[in-house]
Amino acid sequence: MSPDELRDDQVDGPELTARLAKTWGTDKGIIGALSTVDHKVIGRRFIATAILFLFLGGLSAILMRMQLALPENRLMGPDFYNQLFTMHGTTMMFLFGVPIGEAFAVYLVPLMVGTRNIAFPRLNAYAYYVYLIGGLMIWVAFVLNIGPDVGWFAYVPLSGPEFSPGKRADFWAQMITFTEVSGIAVAISVIVTVFKFRAPGMTLDRIPLFVWAELVNSFVIIFALPAVVTASATLMMDRLVGTHFYNPAEGGDALLYQHLFWFFGHPEVYIIFLPATGWVSAIVVTFSRRQAFGYIALVLSLIATGFLSFGLWVHHMFTTGLPQLGASFFTASSMLIAIPNGIQIFCWIGTLWDGRPVFRAPLLFVMGFFFIFVAGGLSGIMLASVPLDTQVHDTFFVVAHFHYVLIGGNVFPLIGAVYYWFPKFTGRMMSERLGKWHFWLAFIGFNATFFPMHILGLMGMPRRVYTYLPEMGWGNLNLFTSFGAFLFFASFVLFLYNIVSSARRGTVAGPNPWGAGTLEWAAASPPRPQNFDRIPVVTNREPLWANRGSLPVVAGLSVENREQIVTTVTDGRADLRETTPEPSIWPFMAAIATTILFIGSMFTPWALVWGSVPLALALMGWFWPKPNMEDEK
Repeated sequence: MSPDELRDDQVDGPELTARLAKTWGTDKGIIGALSTVDHKVIGRRFIATAILFLFLGGLSAILMRMQLALPENRLMGPDFYNQLFTMHGTTMMFLFGVPIGEAFAVYLVPLMVGTRNIAFPRLNAYAYYVYLIGGLMIWVAFVLNIGPDVGWFAYVPLSGPEFSPGKRADFWAQMITFTEVSGIAVAISVIVTVFKFRAPGMTLDRIPLFVWAELVNSFVIIFALPAVVTASATLMMDRLVGTHFYNPAEGGDALLYQHLFWFFGHPEVYIIFLPATGWVSAIVVTFSRRQAFGYIALVLSLIATGFLSFGLWVHHMFTTGLPQLGASFFTASSMLIAIPNGIQIFCWIGTLWDGRPVFRAPLLFVMGFFFIFVAGGLSGIMLASVPLDTQVHDTFFVVAHFHYVLIGGNVFPLIGAVYYWFPKFTGRMMSERLGKWHFWLAFIGFNATFFPMHILGLMGMPRRVYTYLPEMGWGNLNLFTSFGAFLFFASFVLFLYNIVSSARRGTVAGPNPWGAGTLEWAAASPPRPQNFDRIPVVTNREPLWANRGSLPVVAGLSVENREQIVTTVTDGRADLRETTPEPSIWPFMAAIATTILFIGSMFTPWALVWGSVPLALALMGWFWPKPNMEDEK
């Protein structure tokens, strides 16, 4: 830092706020919007896009339930239905379930660890554009009647060149590449942010539980996602250039695909669930008015869940003829993972029991999560048994189980998180009355939709069928299930209305309307471009409760340049001042170049050669060296 450069200890009050906002702000206009590297802007875009895909996935589910409400229904044919259930599963798992957890991390983790921006902010911006384009690509294909029709898992040989001519399966496979590149990029940014950009004094045992959840989740993403990218890439090679990875006649193995896919697919369940544990911890602590009971146990349970999630994938393959010894091992590991999940439930209930809980809308959705997720976990223990799994495999019992786990374990906590952090995002409160109506509609509608599916599965109704005969006796339960689905969908329409109306006319929130204790509530609502005028110093797990007057802060950072404090990994000791990258259009241009390469490669392998040229040019612009001050101790 040059001697005449203005520092934040030389100016104070509104002048400091205004100068920092100018330094860290985003330019106006389209170019400015596309160039921004502000984690809050990118995070809001991530969240809004993921919720848009949630509604699209829900709409496709409603159409499926309309078809299945009556036997021999002729609302749609088998081809459209196959595309519809493929798009529903693909959207919910790849375009909503995984990105929504990372979206909250992008917005909240820098605020919660007390820094001004996420690590690698240009990479973070690039990740959003790649995710958006990949999602739009597959939905445009669906609208044009060339959407994938091979299920969200795209098993071979059904998805191979012999049984799926055309480009439908290719769109699915390339969408995987888009979303997984985005997911890994965000995970890297989150890990580095948590390890190196925490506020001074935030030791490992003072990191908020939400941040711990996102950190573990990011590691699971980095280790799990390459498996599904390998599966989709080799599938495309079989389809486009004549390789035989999955062709048994030429030495390939169709089961190899399932192993690759589910080595990702079961950790993905926990990639969806782990961020939700962070949301639940934050909400439970705030509305219990006490620190988390069993903080260390909760952290170790998160780590154990992430580790054990990689040892469960074969329980999706019990009917494929694997050796019984292997099946026994995966039965045991499938039951073992219930232990850290049970510990977390116990600690949350202990926090509520020993606190003074205030039952506002966010906590209501957490209570709904307790009931639904535990019920889904119990049916999961049942499915870990090979004999029972063999009987109900590919029936609606399995459909009921994973919706109880995924909607109970992610969507209900997500809704609670939106109600909880909406004041931080917008500066306004959501309607509490509408929130309670929303909860009861969602809770009743969900259970009316999915509990009868257990019975349908035990009665033998297979999944992925577009119609059934009246003689099977499934009509009344399917009609009741479809009614529940409409009730459940109506709750989300009410949710959307609450979001829109509250953003425009909601009560002004103030910086900390819930009286929470973590650092994001020390920033303005919504936060300014610089997040904090001065970087706080952390002395407690709930710093706002420990320092009710004002937080201690660090001074000496530049006001005229984008400086952040780099801290040590374990004890959070201030180590360096680092300059973070300025806004740039090049991440957006790199995403466009990536799109050209990926979509072109669906039609010719030469696209990998020629498409690398614009991508290389975009990366050169991205990393072109600029004169800047050196990082200082």
